[in-house]
Amino acid sequence: MRLLQPSQLPAAAEIARHYHREPYATVVLTGAYEEAGDVGRMAARAGEVLLHAPFSAHRDRISAQRTVVLDLPLPFDGRDWPARARIADPDRIVRLAERDPVEAVAALLSDLAPTLAAEEEDLPDQLSAALRTSASPRIGEWAAARGRSREHVARSFEKLYGVTPAAYRADCQAKRAWRMIVGSGDGLAGIAVEAGYADQAHMTRAVTGLTGMSPRRWRVAVR
Repeated sequence: MRLLQPSQLPAAAEIARHYHREPYATVVLTGAYEEAGDVGRMAARAGEVLLHAPFSAHRDRISAQRTVVLDLPLPFDGRDWPARARIADPDRIVRLAERDPVEAVAALLSDLAPTLAAEEEDLPDQLSAALRTSASPRIGEWAAARGRSREHVARSFEKLYGVTPAAYRADCQAKRAWRMIVGSGDGLAGIAVEAGYADQAHMTRAVTGLTGMSPRRWRVAVR
């Protein structure tokens, strides 16, 4: 594994929604930035860590401050990482990463203190939370129940998250199915139903489109 160094993010920049196949953790050393992605919208400041599962997607807003981060690879598996955490000594993780990234990751994971997510106050963030559930609502009905039009809610959501609500829901659903596929021995047909798909073929297309491998190939890989 190559040695890892901190990097500086572009000040006051907005980075369009993008994907990461590999799981990783971002340790914020100075400054701050905001992510809007698979687990909602979160701000991270110095001393905090954002953890990203495989195939994560997010849009970033970097603060005007000098923001320096360290990205560390995480084990590639289907576990549910805490979305955000604090660590007591970020500088120790930096020192370890410069000589032994494997030891740095182990130290990071042993030192994590998960932090509670803030309560969603803005409509787009409330919609994000609803779309991430297995019983995701119809977007028009969800908007109408809050006295808003579907178009208004969709525009507000896409402005913050960089993706339409329907695409966000489909993305989260495929990731939920993938975690169930690699994390259990349950039958694929049953997982498809539990993940909210009409049938196994529908789930296979979604998971293959997200990950580049079919559910059956993932089962072989994890074994």
